[in-house]
Amino acid sequence: MDCVAEAARALPTQRTALGGVIRPGRPVVTLTLIGLCVASFILQLVVPGWTERWAFSPYAGFHEPWRFLTAAFLHSQTLYLHIVFNMVALWFVGPMLEQVLGRIRFLTLYLLSAVGGSVGLVLLTANPHLLVADPELILRSSLAQASLGASGAVFGLFGAALVVTHRLGGDYRGIIGLIVVNFVIGFIAPGIAWQAHLGGLVTGGLLAAAYAYAPKERRTLVALVAPTVLVIALFVVATLKYQSFGIFF
Repeated sequence: MDCVAEAARALPTQRTALGGVIRPGRPVVTLTLIGLCVASFILQLVVPGWTERWAFSPYAGFHEPWRFLTAAFLHSQTLYLHIVFNMVALWFVGPMLEQVLGRIRFLTLYLLSAVGGSVGLVLLTANPHLLVADPELILRSSLAQASLGASGAVFGLFGAALVVTHRLGGDYRGIIGLIVVNFVIGFIAPGIAWQAHLGGLVTGGLLAAAYAYAPKERRTLVALVAPTVLVIALFVVATLKYQSFGIFF
């Protein structure tokens, strides 16, 4: 066994066209993300206040910034199709991206897309004209409207799949159709935060473009710099929007 392990270590690392390490077996990161969402959903059902503790709203996110991310691991407790759809979509595109990009870049893309979805809500939902120095009015406005779900992160994967498929010369028309149909549903069906979908889509697409079009010799550098720049950009645009509300500062 030692000889076999030594021989395996001596072999050159096999990589995909975009630099991801080819790993046989199950898509570990995708399965872990699904597992975390399912575990959190169970906690929502059995632990009082779990949903309220981690859900996102622009108002809550300003005071507790971790909600920009944690809301992506929550789902509707009354509409079970919410988590079912998101987990099926994650399983549909996740393994491909995880294999092509590699585990670390894929996980980074997913998490930043989730944050980008929350930033999209801040930018596109909140109405500064509703704000006066009245906490009760704020809590009744769109600023305090709770949002949850992995949809922003999933749309980030959709955007990434579109970019990666185009980069590899594949047929991406089906992905475009998937994005369009889901956006239409988001505008028609009540209670769906299309703003989070758009924020996640843009974030995932931008980061995937940085990964996919990075020169081969600079992929490691880009894998570090691109997410950092994107985090800074998300922070800046969210901060500027919050400043426009005035009452927070």
